[in-house]
Formats: sequence, structure tokens, C-alpha cells
Amino acid sequence: MNRLIGIDFARALALFGMVIVNFKLAMNADIGTPQLIEFAALFEGRASALFVILAGIGIAFLTKKCVTSGSLEHIKQVRTSLIKRSVLLLLIGLAFTPIWEADILKFYAFYFLIAALLFTLSSKELLSASIGFVFAFPLMWLFFDYEKGWDWLELSYSGFWTTEGVIRHLFFNGYHPVLPWCGFLLFGIWLSKQDLSNTNVRKSLFTWSLSILLIVEASFYMLRMWAGDDPSIGMSKDEIEFLLTTSIIPPLPQYMFSAASSAVLVLLVSLKLASVFPTNRLIEWLSKTGQLTLTLYVAHVIIGMGILEATGLLVNQTIDLSIFSALVFCIISIIFSVFWLKYFKHGPLEWIFKKCT
Repeated sequence: MNRLIGIDFARALALFGMVIVNFKLAMNADIGTPQLIEFAALFEGRASALFVILAGIGIAFLTKKCVTSGSLEHIKQVRTSLIKRSVLLLLIGLAFTPIWEADILKFYAFYFLIAALLFTLSSKELLSASIGFVFAFPLMWLFFDYEKGWDWLELSYSGFWTTEGVIRHLFFNGYHPVLPWCGFLLFGIWLSKQDLSNTNVRKSLFTWSLSILLIVEASFYMLRMWAGDDPSIGMSKDEIEFLLTTSIIPPLPQYMFSAASSAVLVLLVSLKLASVFPTNRLIEWLSKTGQLTLTLYVAHVIIGMGILEATGLLVNQTIDLSIFSALVFCIISIIFSVFWLKYFKHGPLEWIFKKCT
């Protein structure tokens, strides 16, 4: 039980991080208190990575019984359910695209579709497949133009609604492309197969994750410093930064390993807190919020950004207002979740998904 509370707690943290990032992007909040700008930057590409990894854990829970039983009929039923969820996510995501270009749900649709095909793999095969997705991206980069369609100054993408554009965006150079982002989902399924209730397993995962995070970040920081000071390399500072970044764009292997490691650390801390403080009111409230993440994710776009647009606060705002707006939304989300789950077992959209799949 504490394990489920810890996972839902982590899911709420991931959602709040995404709200902070998305409100900052939507409001073009690039000015204001420097400390708040740095604070918001901590969540960029990290909260969404945790969100996807937790989705993989959720899929593992959903498919555990049929995988354990080995029943082909049961596996077929679960596979069909995942495909139906994929279709629903795609429809919602595509409907969202004109409103919010950085929406993740349309990408989720293809993660779920791939998961429907691969969830029966062994732990070793899942981890190998996850790593395969990570390294498939730089291979694609050798043959295709990653920057095609992008206006980096405006962070906008042109040509999405063409056949070529939608395929390129969803699978290669969108905000959360299938290559390599599906690797996060498969990693989440693999992670769920580990005995996370075992203290030694948690310690091992913590040690590995912290080591990978520190090594990757320190190594690529030093590489950027070294390459930037060496004119013989023949690349501009911006090109070096682009190639050696550990940020979300582009999602090169160093970013994927760093983000996955930080996500595992947050998950393990969440599990520990839920274990040590099982009756803590705040953890309980946040775990309830984590159960409604699909509903709240959609609400932060339609209601949250909708209110900001209606009040003229959606563009060219300060980071201070952006963080405040995100904080207000997060507090309202907690209150709504606690009251909703007093009377209903599932969130509104979660209920629809359960009924339709």
C-alpha cells in the first residue's frame, strides 16, 4: 500500500513540475527573478521524463497478472485495452495540438501502442529495448535534419499537419518524440519488475542512479567547457552546446540517462517518504492528486491556460507570475483531488478511460 502511495506521490510531483514548465513556456516567462528562472529550469525535461517512467510503471501494474499467468487470451485482452487507450490519447493529443503545441498526450499514444506490443518481454529484454530507443535517436540524426520545421526563437513547429511533418514530429524531432522517449516508458516497465519493496534493491538503484547522474552531468559539463575553449574544433559555441547538452532538446543519450537517473531518485525518495510517514496528511493529499493526473494534465491546458489567456496573461509575462500561477493551479488541484476522491473512485477522465478500454 505504501508503495502505491509513494508512486502516486511521485506522480503528483511530476505533474506539478510539468505545470511549472508548461506555464513558463506558454507565458513566455523569460524575465524576472533569476533564482526563480533557475528553479523552473530544474524541471525542464525532468518532470516529463518522470511522468513517462511512472506511466511505464502503471502499465506494468496493469499487465502484471496476465504476464504472470501467461494466458494468451488474457494477454490479448490487455493488449487490446492498451491499444484502445492509445487511440484515445491520440485523439485528445491531436485535438490539443492547435491549443498547446508542446502537449505530450499524442506522443503517449505511440508509447502505449509500442508498450502493447512489448510488455510481455523479460526484464533483460525490456532494458535492452529501452536502451535501443535511446541510441536509435542519434542514428536517426545522421540521416535526417533534426531542425527541420523548428523556429527555435519562437519554439514553434511548422508543417505539423502534413503527412511528412506529423511523422517527423511524432517520431523524431517533436517535443517528446517516440525515438528516444519511448525508452523512458519501457524503462518504467522494467523498473516496476524490480522488487522496489526490498531495501537492498532500493539502495542499489539509488547508488546507480546518483552515480550515473553525477558522472553524466559532470562529464558533459567539462566537455562543453573544453570544447568551447578550443577553436581548432571548428564549431561555434552554440553548436557545441547543442551537441553536448544534457537538456531536453535535443534528446541525446546523455540527456536520456541523466533524466532517467534523476527520475529514479525522485521516485525512490517518494517511496521512502511514503514508507516512513504513512499517515502524513500532505503525502496523503498529494498521493490522491497523483491518482487524477490525466484529468489534471488536461485541466492545466484547458482551464489553467484558458484563464490566463482570457485575462491577457498568457504571453510575455515574468517568471514570478508564471510560478505563482502554477502554484495556484497546483494548490487548487490538490483541493479538487481530495474532495473528488471522497465521493468517486476515479477522476473524470480516468473513469472515461476505464469505461472505454
